[in-house]
Amino acid sequence: MNASDTQWGKAAACVVLRDGKVLLGRHTYGVGKGLLILPGGYLNHGETPEQAAVREVWEETGVRVETEELVGIRFNAQDWYVIFLARYREGTARAGDEENSEIVWLDAEEALEQDDVPDLTKWAIRSVLRGTGLHLRPYVCEREPDPYTFYG
Repeated sequence: MNASDTQWGKAAACVVLRDGKVLLGRHTYGVGKGLLILPGGYLNHGETPEQAAVREVWEETGVRVETEELVGIRFNAQDWYVIFLARYREGTARAGDEENSEIVWLDAEEALEQDDVPDLTKWAIRSVLRGTGLHLRPYVCEREPDPYTFYG
């Protein structure tokens, strides 16, 4: 990755499930150091969140995936982070770069109980297991849009 291509502040990750197990990486730096987190990372210029998520999973884990649906979005004043459910396609899990010291397939229910899995990762796994993530819904408005009104 060329750092000048990176869109700092825009990130995407995937919950990848296979045979009841979730794909996680033990992060090597920053606030996630030592924790088992979802594979993912920053977007490159010209990439969609889906493309970045698929690329990052491949680079970090050696596993090829296909995004299926949106699980969640986290916004704050500095950045946004999009999480997708992704279907395993092929590959053998291994640490593919310096960002993770290990890549594991961990029983999804067990991951929810572990102290080294952060809350956001647990929330995403739980959302996928329970089917309670975001659901895309088309925007329909029969009136003149009013920017101060929510049309649900």
